[in-house]
Amino acid sequence: MIKILFVCLGNICRSPMAEFILKDMVKKENLENKFIIHSAATSSSTSGEDMYEEAKIKLKENQITYTKHKARKILQSDYEKYDYIIGMDDNNIKDILYVIKEDKNKKVYKLLDFTKKPRDILDPWYTGNFTKAYDDIKIGCQSLLNYLINLKQF
Repeated sequence: MIKILFVCLGNICRSPMAEFILKDMVKKENLENKFIIHSAATSSSTSGEDMYEEAKIKLKENQITYTKHKARKILQSDYEKYDYIIGMDDNNIKDILYVIKEDKNKKVYKLLDFTKKPRDILDPWYTGNFTKAYDDIKIGCQSLLNYLINLKQF
């Protein structure tokens, strides 16, 4: 079982989109029983909130199924629960490391580090560009899944 936690600032846009995009991908590959996939925030400012409406719209446009979401903040204990803790940008990584204290098992990554063009996924809450965020997240999730399949962890 591979356990993945996606993390962004508020857990209402990028990280839940990544959660549901990757869940859709593993379902299509018949690997659902091989994964646990969740998401969290580095900030508690949106704790308890549902996914932002624009993120839901973008998922619907791309036929990605999602369920009711409740934003939560990452906890230090998440480090022991998950195999991969994946942030969306450099600030997320810095904040994740602040919470977990130490990445002794090298579990923390940025999503687009799994692609040929590592970079930040800009926060659509600020940019307003949910299409760009969705496209980057989809590329990152596909690259992450390919990476894990190539590791032959199944």
